[in-house]
Amino acid sequence: MIVLEWLKALLYGIVEGITEWLPISSTGHLILVEEWLPFRFAGMDAAFHAEFWEMFEVVIQLGAIFAVILLFWGRLFPFGKDKSEGDKKRIWTLWAKVLVASVPAAAVGIGLDKILEIATGKDIDGWLYNSVVVATALIVYGIAFLIIEKINKNKTAKIDSLDQLPYKTALLIGAFQALSILPGTSRSGSTILGSMILGLSRTAGAEFSFFMAIPVMFGASGIKVLGFAKWVMEANVSVPIGAWIALLVGCAVSFAVSVAAIRFLMDFVKKHSFASFGVYRIVLGAIVLLAALLKYVI
Repeated sequence: MIVLEWLKALLYGIVEGITEWLPISSTGHLILVEEWLPFRFAGMDAAFHAEFWEMFEVVIQLGAIFAVILLFWGRLFPFGKDKSEGDKKRIWTLWAKVLVASVPAAAVGIGLDKILEIATGKDIDGWLYNSVVVATALIVYGIAFLIIEKINKNKTAKIDSLDQLPYKTALLIGAFQALSILPGTSRSGSTILGSMILGLSRTAGAEFSFFMAIPVMFGASGIKVLGFAKWVMEANVSVPIGAWIALLVGCAVSFAVSVAAIRFLMDFVKKHSFASFGVYRIVLGAIVLLAALLKYVI
């Protein structure tokens, strides 16, 4: 039933909206959920479902990105009669830092993906997108969060505002973002962890992580949509309307849930550390590894 596939899309949207901004890995959670509840559009074969999912799991992140744009519109939009010259300069400078920080992820994501596909016949998704890799990354980064929070417990952040953020530091945070190419690490987790190591406060690190997601996710979504369109034309298949509706459902739900998740996180980091997310990552990773082991044994 097509309604069942739309309900799956709704669930994926909820998972994406919550986990995209919390440092617990949206891609990792989507991979885990998809292993249990994959799409099954009537009349479509395994190849179609694999290609559609590869595009879907990236494009629904656009809903989450629009939530950032909505909530931080005043910080991100440089035009308008209410903006002074100083405001405009600060906003353009912020965008420049975001673009600088996006360079490493773009270079690694596009370059490594093509190199792997040419050399092995499989891209990054084919090699790394599985529950064992996700679980391992969840645990490793969970431990890292606990260690960094313990080290920083009695330290004062050097950078409390993004206006104070040097371009060099922005580029280094971008290098941490590039590590999120490994599913389970979490893009927000990598950037926030990197920000804290480099001296940013939790609030400044979280905000910069949100803003860095905008060009990265728009770029990644564009690449995936073009790749899917190319495959559809080469395979000479017709995409069912139900699949497009599922994509719209996923995007809309991820947008709505992201608004709440971002507000929650910004309030959370003012009062708490990220240690609880570290514990969650370790526990979830251990459960997933145990489930994978039992599946292998049985």
